[in-house]
Amino acid sequence: MQKNAKINNKKVKNRDLLYPELSYQVVGAIYEVWKKLGPAFKESIYQKALIEEFKNRNISFTAQKQIPIFYNGKKIGAYTPDFIIEDKILLEIKHIPKITFREKKQAWHYLKGSNYKLLLLVNFGGEKLEILRRVYDKARQKFHINSFRAKFA
Repeated sequence: MQKNAKINNKKVKNRDLLYPELSYQVVGAIYEVWKKLGPAFKESIYQKALIEEFKNRNISFTAQKQIPIFYNGKKIGAYTPDFIIEDKILLEIKHIPKITFREKKQAWHYLKGSNYKLLLLVNFGGEKLEILRRVYDKARQKFHINSFRAKFA
């Protein structure tokens, strides 16, 4: 696999990530919203801004769509993420002072209970933008936690 690729004339450094090009595009949209709005607004404003930014960047998404949660192969409930990006990435947004263990654990369980492999947890409420990446790959019957914090002043 190629280590470096160009997307919109920018380098993606780690091509071994799950959905590297799409992840790069989504994170770029998130940063653009942060750059224009900062931490001042409530969560619904960021949702609406992301909808506009995803449309501007031709990123396919579904907002507020219920997805089933399974236990032992049986549907036991539903979860409504803020966004599903190109039917590959769950995106949860928050507006809180800081992402804590509680939010991380909740996001992990959302991902684990769904059929998706990647979740981005974004917090617009702190002094810095936080983006956490969670990967759960059921196909290989093991899990990986690949997280990063993106901080943007």
